[in-house]
Formats: sequence, C-alpha cells, structure tokens
Amino acid sequence: MCLFQSTARRLVSQVHCGLKASSSKKQKFCLEMARPSSNMADFREVFAKAKHIAIITGAGVSAESGVPTFRGAGGFWRKWQAQELATPGAFARNPSRVWEFYHYRREVMLSKHPNPAHIAIAECEKRLSKQGRSVVVITQNIDELHRKAGTKHLLEIHGSLFKTRCTSCGNVAANYKSPICPALAGKGAPDPDTEDAAIPVEDLPQCEEDGCNGLLRPHVVWFGEALDPGVLTAVEKELDICDLCLVVGTSSVVYPAAMFAPQVSARGVPVAEFNMETTPATDRFRFHFPGPCGTTLPPALARHETEIIT
Repeated sequence: MCLFQSTARRLVSQVHCGLKASSSKKQKFCLEMARPSSNMADFREVFAKAKHIAIITGAGVSAESGVPTFRGAGGFWRKWQAQELATPGAFARNPSRVWEFYHYRREVMLSKHPNPAHIAIAECEKRLSKQGRSVVVITQNIDELHRKAGTKHLLEIHGSLFKTRCTSCGNVAANYKSPICPALAGKGAPDPDTEDAAIPVEDLPQCEEDGCNGLLRPHVVWFGEALDPGVLTAVEKELDICDLCLVVGTSSVVYPAAMFAPQVSARGVPVAEFNMETTPATDRFRFHFPGPCGTTLPPALARHETEIIT
C-alpha cells in the first residue's frame, strides 16, 4: 500500500533512533525504550493520568473472535491467498471471483461477535468520555467488530467489508444485505475444489443511485492502492494529541500503520503493546504485554481506583 506522502516524510524522520547525530538525552531515551516493561501496575498509573488515548488495532484482536486472516501458511480461499484477490487487477479480470471471496467474508463476519478485547475498548471509551477524556480506535481491520462492540470514535484505515463503492459514480454506502445480491446466494464456498460461479457482471452488486446501476466493489483498501488521505489526516491529528498509545494485536509490519506507534513513541509518549509475541517495533515501546488480547486488555483498561464515576 502507498504511503500518504506528507505524513510519511515526518514519520520516517522520527521513527529511527540514531540515524542522525543525537544528543546524549536522545540516546538515553532510545536506550530506555529498548527494554519494554510488562509491569501492569506501572501501566495503570500512566493510564490513570491519560486524557487522550489512541488505540491501534490489527488482525490479532479479531482472531480471538474466530475471524480468518487469510495470511501466512494455510491462509487460502480456494486456491488463492488474499493478496491474489484483493487487488484492482484481480477485480478487473474476474469481478465474479472477487465478489465471491468478499461475499464469503461478509457472511462469515455476520456470525462473529466482539470478544472481551473489543468490549473492553468500547466500555473504556464510554466510561472515560464521561470524565472528559477521549479514546480513539485506529483499526486496520475491516470486520466492524469494534463498531459492533459499541466503539464510537473509530477510524477504519483499510475500509469496511460492509461498505460498497460504485466503480462508476464513486458513491460509498453502508450495505449489510445477506446476500448482498441474489446471484451470490449460496456462493463463495472456500473449499479448493469449488468451481467459480462465473456470475455475469450485470448480476453482481449494482449501484442503487438514481440512473447509475454501476458495478459495486467492496469499499476496502486493496493491495497497490493508497489509503484515503482524509482518513490518514484524521489519524495524524489523533496521534499528535494523544498522551498514551496502545498497540493491540498487530504485527507492526503492515505500512503505513506500522509507523504510527513508533511515531508517537519518538516524541516521548508512552506506548503499550498487547500482542501474542514481540514484533519488530516492540523495543521502541515503554510496555509490552504478551498473551491473548482478550485476556490482557480488560484488566489494563478497567476502571482505575482514582477515577470518579458520575
């Protein structure tokens, strides 16, 4: 995916410690960041004082809800991996096959529910909003489980499975139909022996804007496409004001999202990583809590004893 250039230049200049001659203070800061703590009590003290919390989430938070990732070994739909189907070229060549893939994913997601990590985030946002404190969720996930859990302040940087965009007029609309069109009913089985449905273009999802009838596509960011500049601008504003950042269930290898938390850490803001294992960015953060997000996150975001509930 392409970087939003104005953001990328600033991020790259801030992320890497030691690329330029630095003061001893900066060197000390980098050294301290190299040993993240797993002390929950220390994290909770930082959490209790935070006024603007940014929570960056990835596939790991949804995996605990049984959401397939289509990444890594065994991550196939029929004979293809996601990166072979989630591209503009694949859609241009075979829109029927791509729509079968996304229809399958939509139907799977309709049966999934938020797990304790999603719920802890949503409840934290609701509780802190009553105290004049803010929580924003910046997610790479397209499954809308955060929304289903009750999260209000949500930035979906990769789009949503439940939105469509017209390839003719560009209209973006929410769409929760099941199936999304009659021709896809019963289609999309992931078994490798399943034959393509070869649905005619005119029978695939169509735009419902007056006089359009253009072919719809999923409103998600495909491989080779740039992220929405408006969304990235909103993300940058949130990262500029946050005084605590959580990175939850992300491998920190998908760009530009992988640069978000290191950018925050580089300006001295505490960053806490909640993930099954360490990542390439772990040593840049103040805290690291290993284990399932649904287990580690709820106690981290629970009401602190200093909070006043009205």
